[in-house]
Amino acid sequence: MHLPTLTRRLFLGGTLSTAGAALLAPGRARAQDAVALQLSWLHSVQFGGSYLARKNGYWRDAGLEVSLLPGGPNAPVEPPVVAGTALVGISAADYTAAAVNQGAPFRIIGVAMQKNPFAIASLPDNPVNSPADLVGKKIGMALANTPVLEALCSINGVDIGGIEVVPTQYDAAPLVQGQVDCLLCWATDLPVAMEIQGVESVTMLLADHGYSVHSQTYIATEDSLANRRDQLVALMKGEVMGWQDYQADPEAAAALSVEMFPDAGLDLATQKLQAERQVPLMFSDLTEAEGFGWFTEETVAANVETLKLLGKPVSPDLWDRSILEEVHG
Repeated sequence: MHLPTLTRRLFLGGTLSTAGAALLAPGRARAQDAVALQLSWLHSVQFGGSYLARKNGYWRDAGLEVSLLPGGPNAPVEPPVVAGTALVGISAADYTAAAVNQGAPFRIIGVAMQKNPFAIASLPDNPVNSPADLVGKKIGMALANTPVLEALCSINGVDIGGIEVVPTQYDAAPLVQGQVDCLLCWATDLPVAMEIQGVESVTMLLADHGYSVHSQTYIATEDSLANRRDQLVALMKGEVMGWQDYQADPEAAAALSVEMFPDAGLDLATQKLQAERQVPLMFSDLTEAEGFGWFTEETVAANVETLKLLGKPVSPDLWDRSILEEVHG
């Protein structure tokens, strides 16, 4: 699986450790500054826009040599960003909030996924189309994700006591085999895996029912915002251009992902379907109007409210739009 949030990592039994990375050039001493972008999970089309940015030379043209560092269960995003071995990391608002509440000096400088990918997956003969449909059903999930379910129920006035939580591994099998009625998962993975296997499913995005948590967010330290703005602007400009290319041709992004990482075990058909499913999560009326990665005071306020329900209170100044404003001009 390819997914990044804290809840996601706990699904997979991930532990914190620092990720290795090339040291960065401290200033602009060379024609191309070597910097690193720490990804939130293993290589896949989830990061297809970044791959396109590198392939199409957008960073090179801006004076950067960008290393793309894979994440994973033993390579969390935050430590290398704090240490300075990665200029920017891809995280999620709930995970960043937890880190900031422990003293980490982060700011969210861009939002790739306009809609949180958390979803309830069910089968067509017993569908979950709204949070109210969860009452009386068995939901398969990691117990670590209980705050997510609690928040969804609180927002929608659903009695969580009427839902039976069944601890499961992150796999579609319990649903397909009838052990549970639905699964808490990402819309871009288990439903994709089921479709590839010929199993139709119904996907209810939590984001469509008030669960507002920015995902696939770009984080940088306050120090980088103060002292490495040129590099941040150049990196984010390349990201924006790469993701614009992705939007124009998701299939090409999928093919490039498979081509660039031949040892990652990526299946082209799966990558193409995942690329397609990501599009409505990453692009919206807001990005159409303002540009990729954008966020507003209203979307931040909604995040602050949901994060409070998750037990991760933050203030709106966790988000800093100044880099994006420079990128989009």
